[in-house]
Amino acid sequence: MTYICSTGLGVPPNAIQQEEITELVQDIFRSSSRHITRLLPVFKNAEVATRQFVVNRDWFRSDHSFKERNDLYQQHAVTTSLEAIDNCLANETFLRKEVPHDAIDMILFVSSTGIATPSIDTYLYNQRDFRSDIKRMPLWGLGCAGGAIALSRAHDWITANPDKTALIVCCELCSLTFQKSDLKKSNIIGSALFGDGTAAVLLMGETSPYQSHLKTDPAKILHTSSRTKKYSTDVMGWDVTDQGLEVIFSRSIPSLVYSFWKEHSLAFFKERELEENMIHSYIAHPGGKKVLEAMEEVLETSKTKLKHSYHVLKNHGNMSSATVFYVLNEVMKEQNPAKAKSILSALGPGFCSELLLLEWT
Repeated sequence: MTYICSTGLGVPPNAIQQEEITELVQDIFRSSSRHITRLLPVFKNAEVATRQFVVNRDWFRSDHSFKERNDLYQQHAVTTSLEAIDNCLANETFLRKEVPHDAIDMILFVSSTGIATPSIDTYLYNQRDFRSDIKRMPLWGLGCAGGAIALSRAHDWITANPDKTALIVCCELCSLTFQKSDLKKSNIIGSALFGDGTAAVLLMGETSPYQSHLKTDPAKILHTSSRTKKYSTDVMGWDVTDQGLEVIFSRSIPSLVYSFWKEHSLAFFKERELEENMIHSYIAHPGGKKVLEAMEEVLETSKTKLKHSYHVLKNHGNMSSATVFYVLNEVMKEQNPAKAKSILSALGPGFCSELLLLEWT
């Protein structure tokens, strides 16, 4: 068994309301006002109230090279990741005693919004008291699915090593990819939806000596499932340009929930002999309002079971891979009944789907 024991967030300091972002976008794209005016309703319909960024609003008004963007990515990825890690290992909501950095046997670092070689986890290693024999697993290019996929891969490793402890860090600084010269609809939709955020999750095997540090009953991972759709690389991702990473965000994503994701979900329920009324909550990555509404229809469930996904979308926006851990953090703070089951889900570039069945102990 793999137990999800604690979470920690690294929330950037620059909070901007959706109304302010709408005005900012109008100003930046003033020369194409007719085109932008036609797309402005997406900002109101996104059901995002506020987002947090590592840069202030004036940064978006200027042009920036790929190098400048990536330098900022490396700088802020380290600071926000350290904040998330420290909050996770000392989270008094979930832990009665702080878990030391040298207790971590494996670190998985997940990101898709910047590049670094050596990977960012080595910079984190240098600034905290991790052991020299720590195992490292940097994961890049998984986009919004990265957090869920990292949970599955960490679960595989801990299942084989039940006395071990793993730490997942998801860091996404989507603001640094904004292109002020890109008038495509996908960029405007991204401007209405994406934010910055970092999150960490602590996992333990069933015989980990650090189980005694737990204050609350953790969730355990029972099963995982992965699906990738053939010939779907154009659904979401990045187009690498001289100016940086230009977002690819297909209008077909909600429809894929009704087809590809529905097929995956129904198969998962059947394989695990589950009925919808057996699921206490859905820890769904909020890819957007339309995606969450499509999931409700597919699952034939109530909005209440996805309330934390809607809450995170409203207060933080879509932070790519980190978002599902923000949702997980909210669910873990509740008093979840023993033996209650939750499904954690995320969709990402590839086009792929990841599902995990959790049980509250």
